[in-house]
Amino acid sequence: MATFLYRLGRLAFRRRWRVALVWAAVLAAVGLGAMNSSGTADEEFSMPGIESQQAFDLLEERFPGTTGSGADARVVFVAPGGEKVTATENKAAVEAAVAELGEGSQVASAVNPFESGAVSEDGSTAYTTVTYKVGAVDLTDASRTQLQEALDHAQKSGLTVEAGGTALEDTGGPGGTAEMIGVAIAAVVLLVTFGSLAAAGLPLLTAIVGVGVSMAAILALSTALGLSSTTGTLAMMLGLAVGIDYALFVVSRYREERAKGRAPQEATALATGTAGSAVVFAGLTVVIALAGLSVVGIPMLTKMGLAAAGAIVVGVLIALTLVPALLGFWPDAVLARKDRKARRAGRTTEETPGKDNGGTRWARFVLRRPLPVLLLGVVGLGALAVPMTDLQLGMPGDEAKSTSTTERRAYDALAEGFGPGFNGPLTVVVDAKGAAEPKAAADTISQEIRDTRGVVSVSPAQFNEAGDTAVFSVVPATAPTDERTEDLVTSIRGERPDLESATGATFHVTGTTAMNIDISDKVQSALVPYLVLVVGLAVVLLLVVFRSLLVPLKAALGFLLSVLASLGAVVVVFQQGHGAELLGVETTGPIMSLMPIFLVGIVFGLAMDYEVFLVSRMREAYVHGESAAQAVTSGFRHSARVVVAAALIMIAVFAGFIGESDSMIKMIGFGLASAVLFDAFVVRMAIVPAVLALLGDKAWWLPKWLDRILPGVDVEGEALTRPAEPSAVPAEKEVAPA
Repeated sequence: MATFLYRLGRLAFRRRWRVALVWAAVLAAVGLGAMNSSGTADEEFSMPGIESQQAFDLLEERFPGTTGSGADARVVFVAPGGEKVTATENKAAVEAAVAELGEGSQVASAVNPFESGAVSEDGSTAYTTVTYKVGAVDLTDASRTQLQEALDHAQKSGLTVEAGGTALEDTGGPGGTAEMIGVAIAAVVLLVTFGSLAAAGLPLLTAIVGVGVSMAAILALSTALGLSSTTGTLAMMLGLAVGIDYALFVVSRYREERAKGRAPQEATALATGTAGSAVVFAGLTVVIALAGLSVVGIPMLTKMGLAAAGAIVVGVLIALTLVPALLGFWPDAVLARKDRKARRAGRTTEETPGKDNGGTRWARFVLRRPLPVLLLGVVGLGALAVPMTDLQLGMPGDEAKSTSTTERRAYDALAEGFGPGFNGPLTVVVDAKGAAEPKAAADTISQEIRDTRGVVSVSPAQFNEAGDTAVFSVVPATAPTDERTEDLVTSIRGERPDLESATGATFHVTGTTAMNIDISDKVQSALVPYLVLVVGLAVVLLLVVFRSLLVPLKAALGFLLSVLASLGAVVVVFQQGHGAELLGVETTGPIMSLMPIFLVGIVFGLAMDYEVFLVSRMREAYVHGESAAQAVTSGFRHSARVVVAAALIMIAVFAGFIGESDSMIKMIGFGLASAVLFDAFVVRMAIVPAVLALLGDKAWWLPKWLDRILPGVDVEGEALTRPAEPSAVPAEKEVAPA
């Protein structure tokens, strides 16, 4: 592996113009494809294998056309204090607003609330549902403007008018302030780390190129593969963070080799052969974690994982080819100023062997006190993980949005006027094909559910044309995210066996609330198999990389500690509300159902990045004859500063998403940033050296029979070890064919 990458790096350096042109051509090609693409699809969420999805599929089959994917807007009208919307002036204003809402060219219908009975019992609140002929992605700016103008006109009449629904959702896709904040902080970290504008700019440039190629490719393939606007969110987030980090490691190793007096071409080749090997295996662990998201069985999550895995592959390829090529263009510019001055004076700047820096001082501190450091790290992360035992999963909706949004105010107005359960009605689909009297069977099931504790109302059953399937709505007494609503769904489904026996018909419960409950259950059941698959494959990969039994196991256990601690932190802030106001979280509640899977998949890949980059230098020193303790110190001497910089960049990129208004994006950003913080600074920088100090030489033990079976990949670059070959001519005069 190291020899192959050494040759690749040398070739990229020598043929730098061709490499740069190839990447420019790739970026132009996918960019052209993205420009010619018809755009991302308005993806219909599906979750095969759960009851609510089965009910939804049955609705599509028996009631064709009623489950269309058109956008909708629910507009809520609230009369001024003490008045009723049924009063003459208020009623006229509502009817005028409904008429104006229905005038849009893309509007399918706008229902008069006084004709449909959509008025609260106290007469203070009414609502209308506006349905569109197209999905939210295909709504034109004119349609959105027309909707907003109708709302503004209604508000001028004295009514309080708010709106929610898919027609108001932002479908702009990823990109924005969060990424800019992350890039800005990353630039500062790189500048401090390298002390050179060129060295700081190169990782940023290559990462932006990688993200550009990845995002353009996703957009170009969106129509053919049915990708939605959300598919690229994860690819953007990870592609940027990982792209910077991978280039950072290669550039850092290049500077180290140059400090030893090696010529630019040789230094580039060695950096690609050694740091590049670590990049390949770190990238593989991330790809395994992201591709493994497909085991959850959620098509949307599978597409997001595979798209992000593709972005990681692009980042690895750029680190192995474009970064060496750019080093060929500016071989000395990426060096620190003192190094450039030393080279002009004909001196090298290699550090004295064994010279202390911050990394070695910290390593020696841990080596002198391994047990206290280990216990403090494990106990600290364990304490942070304790709140995770109270984890409640759900899919936050408009209730989790800021009160400054009209969607949240519409949600609150409906809850106040019609009851908390109105925002999350259950839909019951009765399959009466096997019943002797379908109508009687549907009535019996409807009455039994109406009598269930926790049910406020049940709508009249509506039959399809064949008369063998009925559908009706059930309004719970509690809010969609309330645990009592979940208990109600379980109770209703528990009545099914007896009702099937009595009526000969069966039924399924669906709706947004039921779907969220089923998703949470499915994600929880998929978490353990996902962990086993991802951790198992990564342990095997690390076994090959480090040729050790205990190091991969230690890496996996450390990851579990950090991910559990980060989940605990998410629960403390977003569920229990401690410190929520500092992050702009106005409403707490259940944690997004997909959050544990996201966190496990993404953080595992990133945690293995730090493990590979840090421990591979320790392994390299150990293979080259240093003792176990000396190898730990050497690993920290060469890698600690770079790993810290990489972690700070990751944290900056992820923390930038905390500023987003969307509560789910905010939650993901906080969870990932805290997980990287715990994993990089507590697990990898404290627990790892403490464990290695306690294990000593045993840390690198591997049975001889297993050593013979495992393939040799030479991540340490042992085959590349050779005396330094100082350049006979200044770097700026070194000739290499383009």
